[in-house]
Amino acid sequence: MPRQSKEEIDAEIVDRASALFARHGYQHTSLQQVADAAGYSKAGLLHRFSTKEAIYLAAVHSALGRMNALVEEIAEIPAGAERTRAVFEALVDATTQWPGTAAFLQTVVNDNPADAAPELVQAGAALVAALGSSPEGMSDDALVRLISATAGLQAAASTAARRDRARQWRPLIVAAAMDAIGPARLDGPANAD
Repeated sequence: MPRQSKEEIDAEIVDRASALFARHGYQHTSLQQVADAAGYSKAGLLHRFSTKEAIYLAAVHSALGRMNALVEEIAEIPAGAERTRAVFEALVDATTQWPGTAAFLQTVVNDNPADAAPELVQAGAALVAALGSSPEGMSDDALVRLISATAGLQAAASTAARRDRARQWRPLIVAAAMDAIGPARLDGPANAD
């Protein structure tokens, strides 16, 4: 097995830290918890990241970067069902590869967005924009459908990864998310199939 690069090791540490920040919040996550989750001593972790805040900022920037990459990936697809499916496929792939980061991004929905890092709110807005809408312009129905689709997708993709079924479950998860969004998608008939 090839040796991991520094960037790959740091990305894994950040993903594990992201899961802890999602579960416990920044204030209630200790450096020791992050070190334990990453398989490092506290001193070893501090050799890679100088402070807990540095790890948190790396987690925030990683989440935003991954969401921006997803948005770029689907930018050429016209808004509608094909784009929505492409977004959901990319979200399933990202969640199975980076479950901590996916959980961290979900905190924008679960918590008060005013309490979230601005970059996480920006990442959430980028996801909504990728689906052809805007957070301000969404109806209650569209918002509930989006939350249901993405939260369900994240839970199912995380479970698939833990059970080593990511490849087999991917089409099923995407289909369920498409069902949750519904035929009207986010903006009503203009984005329908």
